[in-house]
Amino acid sequence: MKPVKIQEDLENRILHGLSCEWDKVVWSLEYKYKCNFNKPFFSIKDMKNYLGQWSLNKREICLSRNLVLNHPWDAVCDVLRHEIAHQFADEIFQAWNEAPHGRSFKRACFILRADSKASGKYKTLHDRIMDDSASEEDKIVLKIKKLMALSESKNIHEAEAAMAKAHQLIAKYNIDLIKNNAKRNYVSIFIGKPSLRKTKDHYALSHLLLDFYFVKGIWTSAYVLDKNKMGRVLEISGTPKNVSIASYVHDFVRNYTNIKWGEYNKNKKLTLHRKVDFAIGIINGFSTKLKSQQSEYSTNASNDAYSIIKVEDVQLADYYKYRHPNIRSFRGKNTNHDENVMKAGIKLGKEMVISQGISNNGNNSRPLLK
Repeated sequence: MKPVKIQEDLENRILHGLSCEWDKVVWSLEYKYKCNFNKPFFSIKDMKNYLGQWSLNKREICLSRNLVLNHPWDAVCDVLRHEIAHQFADEIFQAWNEAPHGRSFKRACFILRADSKASGKYKTLHDRIMDDSASEEDKIVLKIKKLMALSESKNIHEAEAAMAKAHQLIAKYNIDLIKNNAKRNYVSIFIGKPSLRKTKDHYALSHLLLDFYFVKGIWTSAYVLDKNKMGRVLEISGTPKNVSIASYVHDFVRNYTNIKWGEYNKNKKLTLHRKVDFAIGIINGFSTKLKSQQSEYSTNASNDAYSIIKVEDVQLADYYKYRHPNIRSFRGKNTNHDENVMKAGIKLGKEMVISQGISNNGNNSRPLLK
């Protein structure tokens, strides 16, 4: 297939994806809005100064070609939702004589759960998260960076101690935020890629992130580009710093699992089902280690600092409920597993040390604590 034809086919798939994501956004609206809100045209163009643009005269939402081709799908959806808010302000609130980002637009953003700063000359979702995360710097975060670097030590005892201390400081950092109850900024990103089917190890890893890394999560619908239809993806919410850490841990665990499975299965020729068992074993083993460390923190603490770990971040809970007013939960089916394969995974999970500089073999892993 010629390059021009490949590009055209890709952009047609993306345009269909934008249409599907528009349906998803509108599906959650109240009926009084939904019944009068019609789907616009979609286009992709080269735009130097904007990530996206809504045209009332054309009834068209246009997104930047660079955005849709070179940025993650959650960043594309972030801009799309912003432009849908412009459409909503014009066609539902009839705000034709207001400033583009005036009162009606902000009201539309609130209704649609859109970011009012997600387009125009603003940065993309992940660029904004990196900026916000960097602005959260303090002495504790700097210590976490240094400890994550020490976690790369070839001395296993030194590496284990550094990782344990890093997790302790991550907990302290978040506990202090909850204690002080200062107003915090929350963001939401996709973890992994949207797909039509998720195996049980994906759900196990999502629980690990929610249990230990101060984020909330939901399996939400999202467009699967290569399948040309909607699938599902894990979306996590939290402070910019916490979603960055959780995202990194997710990628680290997936990469570690792939490497160790390659070694374990070298001469065995086991199936994908057994790889799932192996991955769940690694996750369970690592979770056991983190629980043990957490228990040790509580025992050795001179005050009640770590008792707050069990207390919910009310601000995050409010943000999460606002973003997902109609929450559904999903449960994986119980399946048979290979006990020996899972035990091998558990052993490796207990030995796993999260470090700062693991290579991701070509995948776009987000950097930790930049």
